[in-house]
Order: sequence, then structure tokens, then C-alpha cells
Amino acid sequence: MKEVILSGKNIIKTFGENTVLHGIDVEIYEGDFTVIMGSSGSGKSTLLYTLSGMERLSGGRLFYRQRDITNASEKELTRLRAKEFGFVFQRTHLISNLTLYENIRMAGLIGNLSEKETGLRTGNLIGRMNLEGAKDRLPSQVSGGEAQRAAVARAVINKPAILFADEPTGALNKANTEEVLNLLSSLHAESQSVLLVTHDKEAASRGNRILYLEDGVIIGELTLSVYTGKDRSREEKISHWLEGFGW
Repeated sequence: MKEVILSGKNIIKTFGENTVLHGIDVEIYEGDFTVIMGSSGSGKSTLLYTLSGMERLSGGRLFYRQRDITNASEKELTRLRAKEFGFVFQRTHLISNLTLYENIRMAGLIGNLSEKETGLRTGNLIGRMNLEGAKDRLPSQVSGGEAQRAAVARAVINKPAILFADEPTGALNKANTEEVLNLLSSLHAESQSVLLVTHDKEAASRGNRILYLEDGVIIGELTLSVYTGKDRSREEKISHWLEGFGW
């Protein structure tokens, strides 16, 4: 039986008088590639941010490895985000005056890796992400795909328990989208737990579990086999499932 690595109980999130999440119960299993889908404004990103501790809950409880972190201090949440959680967003948020190599390396040092281990992991990730020719360039000097691959490397240098990804291919062209999705799939194949927010069916097809959110409530779940390569029937299954929600 899979271990529950992260869970939310009766999660409520409000912004002013606007309630975005309405009492969500959700469990994220270790080793799964979980995808959150839903129409614009359904609360997908807000759910990811609350589950990762980036946004405080307005109500409910949040647990990481059975430990209640609902009211964890900012110091503790910062430690979790530095060592246990990795993040990739639509925008890379790379530091503009650091090279790609330096951006990746800094994340390792922030995660308290030794200088030696940081150098080893950075070099390995540069090779894995096919960034050898771009590693000494600034983010403004590389393509969107190269910058996003560097952002993925930065997110996983500390070997996080969960990789949170919010529309990581939303600003990329088809070729770069494929590269980033392949990276996420390869990481998952090595037992990396992934929680992905996307509106893209191709991206969603990389997951083995898809949750559908509508008006701040999870109203559907689809289970798939583990992704092993492009399979048109996989996307067709997702498309048919989404049609049931008026997608």
C-alpha cells in the first residue's frame, strides 16, 4: 500500500470575502505523479500553494508525513521548502544576475549541502538537463526551454520528497514542452513524487493520478498506469474523462 506523504483535511482558503477552496480532503501518495486539472479560476494553483505551505490555510489541517504542519513556523516552512519540497513555476524565477550554473548551485547551498556535494550534483544536473552549452550564461541569454530546464534542476538538487510544478510548460513552445515533460517523467521513473497543475492534456498524460477541481472542490479522480512512453489512447482516455465535466 502506498504511503501518504502529504494530506489536507477540510482545506479552506479565502482571500478577503472570496472563498477559493471549499473544505477539500486530499491525499498525495509517495511515488505518485499526481495531476490537478480544472477550468480557469477553479482553484488549482491555490490548492498547490496551500498543500506546499506557500499559502496559509484559512481552515482545515495540513499534514506532511503524518506530522501536522498547519501552524508550522515560517522558519520550519522555509526549511521544508528548501530541503523537502521543490518548486517549478510557469515563470522560472531564476536570479537574473547569476548564470544557470550559479542558480542551480545556490539552491544546493541553501539546502545545506556541502560545497563538494553541491558541485557534484550541479555538474550532474547540468549534464542531465542538457545545459552544458548554456550553463555559463545568464537567464536572459538562454532560450525559454533552457531556462525552464535549469529551473527543474534547481528544484531537484536537494532531492526533494515532493516536486511541485505549477503550469511549468505554459510559456513554452511544443519542442521545449516535450523536453520538460520528458524530464518530469524521467524523474518520476526514479521514484520522485510529483504534484503538477496543468490545463494541458498532454502534460496530464504523464501522471498516474488526475484530480479534477471545480469551484474549489475536487469532483473527480482518474487513475492511470505509470507513464512509459507516448500513447495516444492515454490522452484519449483523459479527453473522454474531461468531457464528463464539460471540458
